[in-house]
Amino acid sequence: MKRQTKHTSQEQEQLSQMQSQERSALEFATPEDLLRHDAKEVSVPPEIAERLARSLQSEPRPARSWWRRFLDR
Repeated sequence: MKRQTKHTSQEQEQLSQMQSQERSALEFATPEDLLRHDAKEVSVPPEIAERLARSLQSEPRPARSWWRRFLDR
């Protein structure tokens, strides 16, 4: 014979709140920290990575800074 536990609606609500709090317990000091965490957790699909690499190759190189031009004389 199977044992079934019956929860009242209040108990179910408390249980669901506790579970959602466990999932959303992370807090970040800065947006950059959030992005770093997200980058560790989510992998980029290979097709997107290839498209991004091709796109970056076609970008022009940034101009040298004024102080580097001045010191390289």
